[in-house]
Amino acid sequence: MAYMLEISRIRAGYWEGVLVGPKPPEINVVHQEKILPGLEVAALGKDRWRLSLPIPPEVLSDGVQTFLVQTKAGGDRLGHFTIVTGIPLEDDIRAEMDLLRAELDLLKRAFRRHCVETGA
Repeated sequence: MAYMLEISRIRAGYWEGVLVGPKPPEINVVHQEKILPGLEVAALGKDRWRLSLPIPPEVLSDGVQTFLVQTKAGGDRLGHFTIVTGIPLEDDIRAEMDLLRAELDLLKRAFRRHCVETGA
């Protein structure tokens, strides 16, 4: 049976998700190949399950941290969530945005020139 991670959010140091499907298999949340402790699974209603996991402070550091939600048995991926932190990343994002703006301006000028040249 296919499961779908419908909702995923972080609130007050806890990751929360809603898994849709029949009774869920045993689930792990993995970060850098380590299983994180404390995952709780609770029924919300027919075929809906609330997942809740405290995010350990030691896994948070500058950069992008990706967490995989997967089955214990086969390691099938049910979903994932990402946490992005740090000042160096902020600089990278600003530089990328500046580059995207410059490329967009270039495309706009080329499009306008094309319209003038073709009479469109």
